Amino acid sequence: MTHDAELATRLRSRGMRMTPQREHVLTAVRDLGHATPEQISDAVPGVDITTVYRTLEVLEQIGLVRHTHLGHGAPAFRPADDQHVHVVCHSCGRVADAPEALTDELAARLRAEQGFVLDRSHFTVFGRCAECAEHKAAATP
Repeated sequence: MTHDAELATRLRSRGMRMTPQREHVLTAVRDLGHATPEQISDAVPGVDITTVYRTLEVLEQIGLVRHTHLGHGAPAFRPADDQHVHVVCHSCGRVADAPEALTDELAARLRAEQGFVLDRSHFTVFGRCAECAEHKAAATP
């Protein structure tokens, strides 16, 4: 099934219409990877920011996109099938993707010890990237 057909099917199954705006916003999310609503709006000419926010909400409700927080600003959206953990550098703001499997042991322990089911789509690890850590180490006397 193509991405457009999947979008149309999911929308119609919930009594919603397929619109060009929804299609364009979903395409922008897929093209941009991690993108804020403002970045998505910039990538979709002719669609105002309010429509982008509403469309992202609908796309998340029907399971095609997910959001995460990569810092103090607006959430970042990505395709729902893009499964990974986010690694964010406090110093330069670089965002890297790490394999979701890195959290397997944590998820298993939380489930076994507390019955807690980890939502890895919101899992973000903050620290310093190798370049910033090296720069800081070189600057320390």
